Amino acid sequence: MLTIDDNENDLLFTRIALQRCGVDYDIRAFERAQEALSLLATDPAHGIDLILLDINMPVMDGFAFLRAFEALPAAQRGHAVVVMLSSSSDPADRSRAAAHACVRGFVSKPLDKDTAAGLVRLIGPR
Repeated sequence: MLTIDDNENDLLFTRIALQRCGVDYDIRAFERAQEALSLLATDPAHGIDLILLDINMPVMDGFAFLRAFEALPAAQRGHAVVVMLSSSSDPADRSRAAAHACVRGFVSKPLDKDTAAGLVRLIGPR
């Protein structure tokens, strides 16, 4: 599982919410979307099932990440699904996210235990 957010506090709160709902996954956190993309592109055996992605980030925002992620060969994307985890309440952001085939949801920050449990159900048991 990947979490991508430029705010280290949000990364911490997301990790805590996931752990509280009993996540038994390796959670890899990135403050820069391009570093997460590099991991996916260089390690086809990454085993990432779920990507929690913020929208508003410097250098590469969430939508630029989505475009780059979808441009990767299928082997590098694997079976990863993306859920937007954002503080944005803009309906246009929800619409833009939904236009990407890899996006399976849009969740408001901060992530809570119940919502985190629902995200885990998206990708199934380990």
